[in-house]
Amino acid sequence: MTMFSRRGGGRAAPVSRSAGELLTAFTDLTPEQLTVAAPPEAIGVDAGVVWNADPRRGHRAGGRGWAPVDAARRLPVYRATTDQIGGLFPLLAAHGVPPVGARMGFDASTGGSFYAHPSEWVAPEAGGAKLVTNPNMIFFGEPGRGKSSTVCAFCLRMMPFGFKTLISGDRKGEYTPVLRALGVEPIVLGAGSPRRLNALDLGPVRTRWAAWPPERRRRELAVILTRWNRLLAALAAAQGYAPTVTDEHVLQLVLRRLVGADDTTDDLRPVTIPQVTGLLTDPDQQLWNDTRFASRRAFLDTMRPLTDALSNLVVGPLAGLFDTDTNFDLDWDAPIQSMDLSRLEPLGEQAVNVALTCLGAWSAMLTDLHDTGAPRIVIRDEVWRQLGLGLPAVKAINADLRLSRSDRTIQMLIMHKPSDLRAVGAAGSHEAAIAADLLALCSTKVLLGQSEAISTELAGLLGLSEAEQAAVTGWAMQAPGRALWKLDNRPGMRIQTVLSTTEKSIFDTDAGMRTRHPAPADPDDDTSHTQDTGDPPGSAGVNGTLTDGAVPDDALTEER
Repeated sequence: MTMFSRRGGGRAAPVSRSAGELLTAFTDLTPEQLTVAAPPEAIGVDAGVVWNADPRRGHRAGGRGWAPVDAARRLPVYRATTDQIGGLFPLLAAHGVPPVGARMGFDASTGGSFYAHPSEWVAPEAGGAKLVTNPNMIFFGEPGRGKSSTVCAFCLRMMPFGFKTLISGDRKGEYTPVLRALGVEPIVLGAGSPRRLNALDLGPVRTRWAAWPPERRRRELAVILTRWNRLLAALAAAQGYAPTVTDEHVLQLVLRRLVGADDTTDDLRPVTIPQVTGLLTDPDQQLWNDTRFASRRAFLDTMRPLTDALSNLVVGPLAGLFDTDTNFDLDWDAPIQSMDLSRLEPLGEQAVNVALTCLGAWSAMLTDLHDTGAPRIVIRDEVWRQLGLGLPAVKAINADLRLSRSDRTIQMLIMHKPSDLRAVGAAGSHEAAIAADLLALCSTKVLLGQSEAISTELAGLLGLSEAEQAAVTGWAMQAPGRALWKLDNRPGMRIQTVLSTTEKSIFDTDAGMRTRHPAPADPDDDTSHTQDTGDPPGSAGVNGTLTDGAVPDDALTEER
């Protein structure tokens, strides 16, 4: 490096300083320690250039490579702290995310390992820097870009940290191989399955009600009734009817009466949707008086649209699925649980959307009320379908995202592209405004490969820079599992998710394109039949599952 000094006011004369002399200002090493002796292989000096005597194609010893110069012996090695080196090489910097949580893969910009732990990013231990404002995550990506694999890998690798996973609605059954590989049988709903789920299930509240003091009873009951009211309004909206404030007021009184709750009641009665519609179609005088209707006929005429909308769930294609008592127990000690809705597909899009709404509300209530202390990951796959059910459904998801920190949950919303949020309601509507704000309630945004056609949408909705936009539409499109991870307003990180051999087999969502196999079997379903794959026990079958339910040792550790 050359510097300049002045002599007697004249022109500055060049003064040269070696790299070793300059580095003494950045390290605690002496100039003698930084001095490197001339290599013994030097055979001559010509115009200040030291020629190397090493073979032209490098050393032929193992591990030496093809370099003609042995850099370890030719170049000086300096020791310095990271902040000192940062001053010398300011363009070389890591992403700044602590190595805590699930090891997802590597950062393509730095080459270092990348770890994800949204809960730790919100409230880091030992006074660390707060990286995000909430633990929620939202995933965007075209089909086939690795959304499901990235989600499954994250959930599996967070299990050693005490996190359990609840998939509130798996409409394609693509998470079923993951559950069976962990020895868990998913809850299958639909044709041929005996499983029934009461959308208004009390869950753990009914068994704990007697032991709670009056204040706790009032608080918990208010939460339950609010969730039920929101759910019934969402179900009515899914049938094409938007409930009014009068409808919600009447539902609140009906639900309170049916559950039989007050400060002196030591037990709660189970409530089902047919009981709600029964009271709406045949109200007693006290009900229409309490709701300030002039007569029974006025009550029936006003409430008829809501009654008809809810009655469609009792007599329509979903009859018997969500309108009777729950006949299974959720295993809260299992590392993962799933509601498999693949058998509902033949019933139509509306049936699946209603089921997703019921399961979302039901799983949220049970997660809130279960006192295991274990943090949970709640996966909402293809959440844009639920958002399209109207304002009540949008409000329900919005509330769950806002309560994620107090509930100790990581809410994961999975979509195809950010523009899905714009399709929620009419332009300028209340639901459209709430849906747009959902992005702010998900601090961690995982953007997998997208086409150039939506690059402008990405930049507009998420505030991406040109480099970030190019990474999503260019680099991330070149291989599955590549994604831009963006934490709030921090610069995006190009992360390559790395799967083990076992993970690749059980995360294979393209298996259906190659092999036709029956719908997931239910253990209590007499109409289900297993398929003989011819694979030995413990091997991966045609659908990517482990046939004996065992997980090999390399399931979470092997990386290639």
